Amino acid sequence: MEHKKTYYKREWFTKNATVIIEGPISSEELASYQFHDGLSAFRPPQEQREALIGIADLDEGRIIIARVENIMIGYVTFLYPDPLERWSESNMENLLELGAIEVAAPFRGLSIGKQLLQVSMLDDAMEDYIIITTEYYWHWDLKGTGLNVWEYRKIMEKMMGAGGLVWYATDDPEICSHPANCLMARIGNRVDRDSIEKFDRIRFINRFMY
Repeated sequence: MEHKKTYYKREWFTKNATVIIEGPISSEELASYQFHDGLSAFRPPQEQREALIGIADLDEGRIIIARVENIMIGYVTFLYPDPLERWSESNMENLLELGAIEVAAPFRGLSIGKQLLQVSMLDDAMEDYIIITTEYYWHWDLKGTGLNVWEYRKIMEKMMGAGGLVWYATDDPEICSHPANCLMARIGNRVDRDSIEKFDRIRFINRFMY
């Protein structure tokens, strides 16, 4: 499968600054920007920056960023699911995972996450993919926001909805381990029926729960 990528750019005017939302961007472009110290939800900022550069080099990898001048203040990633996760077991070339979305704390509450997802879906090539995201409450910044798991999940669902992702049932043990966890997905309008059926089978490996 050829992974076509068309670059898009949008300006988002906030009370703090004018934010540029753009992508998919190349590893070279990524390396040219500074990385905000607040982008530390998944690993130390410098390590996360290197991880994003690696994703941008993948054939299927897509990085959409938010920046103020030359400082990255947010990003969203799309790539094939981790080989250790069930979502990779079907070896579907047209299934991508929204692996991470993050906005630096000083810029949260400005709808930048929604903008990242909307710009991601401007590319017509996304209609060829099933996009999934797995939401786990232990990844959420409950302490920093002061929200409980259900309040935070509501925010995540609303944000993911801006990119067209909706809730899907699954019997995945990690997702089922807490009722706030969830699987969300967007099925592009050119995805064939066979791929959708494969996705359904991987969502429910335990047949009796189907």
